[in-house]
Amino acid sequence: MFYTCGPNEAMVVSGFGRSPPLMIAGGRVFVLPCIQQIQRITLNTLTLNVKSDKVYTRHGVPISVTGIAQVKIQGQNKEMLATACQMFMGKSEGEIANIALETLEGHQRAIIAHLTVEEIYQDRKKFSEQVFKVASSDLVNMGIGVVSYTLKDVHDDQDYLHSLGKARTAQVQKDARIGEAQYKRDAVIREAHAMQEKVSAQYKNEIEMAKAQRDYELKKAAYDVEVNTKKAESEMAYQLQVAKTKQRIEEEKMQVQVVERSQQILLQEQEITRREMELEATVKKPADAERYRLEKLAEANRLQLIMEAEAEAESIRMMGEAEAFAVEAKGRAEAEQMAKKAEAFSQYKEGAMVDMLLEKLPLMAEEIARPLAAAHKITMISSGGGEVGAAKLTGEVLDIMTRLPATVEKLTGVNISQVTGRPIRNR
Repeated sequence: MFYTCGPNEAMVVSGFGRSPPLMIAGGRVFVLPCIQQIQRITLNTLTLNVKSDKVYTRHGVPISVTGIAQVKIQGQNKEMLATACQMFMGKSEGEIANIALETLEGHQRAIIAHLTVEEIYQDRKKFSEQVFKVASSDLVNMGIGVVSYTLKDVHDDQDYLHSLGKARTAQVQKDARIGEAQYKRDAVIREAHAMQEKVSAQYKNEIEMAKAQRDYELKKAAYDVEVNTKKAESEMAYQLQVAKTKQRIEEEKMQVQVVERSQQILLQEQEITRREMELEATVKKPADAERYRLEKLAEANRLQLIMEAEAEAESIRMMGEAEAFAVEAKGRAEAEQMAKKAEAFSQYKEGAMVDMLLEKLPLMAEEIARPLAAAHKITMISSGGGEVGAAKLTGEVLDIMTRLPATVEKLTGVNISQVTGRPIRNR
């Protein structure tokens, strides 16, 4: 079940699950029925009328003092609220106010006993501060804070304060009579001084008036001379000014003509500038643009030719390198072939040479037959008895027979003289 309270009240929940008890100042709380208990304590400000009757002061004079105090339980301070709950839980506002009142009255009586009537009566603020300070330190231990304390009334039954008042009244009356006499004396003195100052001021005023009249007459005469002089000078200056004005008008006319001429010159210069700009826009700028276009075209052609030449040179270089690489590879292959041939010749000697000779024999026959096919004539001479005699060959056949060893060596790479072991002779 939910319970609520206002800001001038505090709730204390105790019982199951509430150890120590829960204290809430101005709020709400959930309470379990039957197993938890809720109690309330007031946080209202209590006004106390603290009376101390016939309390003897330090000099033994009995006086009665009445003070007004404002106290309340401090709900915002948890420690003070807990202390107040322990001491005043279940008590009404009247009972709490009575306890606080008794405490304040006791401290008020104690302070009155340590002061004189004059100290209490003449310095009420000091008395109030002492009561507030002492009572606050004591009531804090009960969870109560003193909001304010003010001394309301001080009186006695022995006319002690009345006697003090009479003496003071007499002194005040005496001071008043003395003050009144001194005031009257000072008033007469001030009146005489005022009259004297009035007469002196009057004489000084008349003297000043005479001086002012004299100065006026002198200055007026000087002003008249100056005015007449200025009038004459003004008349002369008028004629001179008329002449100067005419001269200035002529100068202004000349200046206007000069300005007009300057404007005409300026307009002509602007027209010349406009025509130059027009020519530049219509002739020079297109010519510059055409020249710039031709220069760019020439530059592009030049770059194209350079790039084509560089490409051609690069192509030639790469072809040369390729041909050189092919020649080098061919040479290495032929050298390798010749080395292998030499190695075969060294191993098989005459057999290898004969085999190579037989392999190349058809080519040799073709080479031998080619000149014979071109022969014009062959003459056969018989020696009789049916035997064919020596053939008489033409010049081409003899030449073929002569070049036969060289032809064989060229086609086969074999020296016939080394194979047969004897030189070939022309027969």
